[in-house]
Amino acid sequence: MQTVRHAEAPSYDAPKHFDVESLRLQSPETSGSEFCMVGLSTYRPGGRAEMDAGAQEKIYVVLSGEIQVTLGTGEVTVLREHDSCRIGPGEHRAVLNATSADAKLLVIMPTAPPAAS
Repeated sequence: MQTVRHAEAPSYDAPKHFDVESLRLQSPETSGSEFCMVGLSTYRPGGRAEMDAGAQEKIYVVLSGEIQVTLGTGEVTVLREHDSCRIGPGEHRAVLNATSADAKLLVIMPTAPPAAS
């Protein structure tokens, strides 16, 4: 078992994220995880991630507060405590904390690129 204490989890700068504190809870670097990265992002009031798409899917789980997820299609979904969503590979999304309180978001994504078909 590989334990990563919250107080010891390394922070990282997520590209195109503003007013967001991101920690790596589980990853190849922190625990040797070979199948996924688990991050904890704290979105400050007004914190946001710009519209972007990644090559790999992501799972978002809101631990506290609320975030607004806007897809490239213009569809907007508000996720509240314990709500979750899957962002597919290549799916454009933006994230915003439009509230006056912090929002904590658990982010889970594969560590390896998708297998070629």
